[in-house]
Amino acid sequence: MRQVITYKDEDGCWIAECPSVKGCISQGKTKEIALANIKEAISGYIAALQEDSLPIPEETFETFLVVV
Repeated sequence: MRQVITYKDEDGCWIAECPSVKGCISQGKTKEIALANIKEAISGYIAALQEDSLPIPEETFETFLVVV
């Protein structure tokens, strides 16, 4: 299980990124597509790490709302 951040870019495309897996970023025309794409990207990344007998990063990311 991984935490994912989603947001729209300036062109209206949805971006999804997984902070605990460095560089794991995906996108889609809708939020649902972006989430499906990032799920696939995370799974592929972890499978590659396992294949190479490399450690899998732990989920350490936390989110907070800050009022300004």
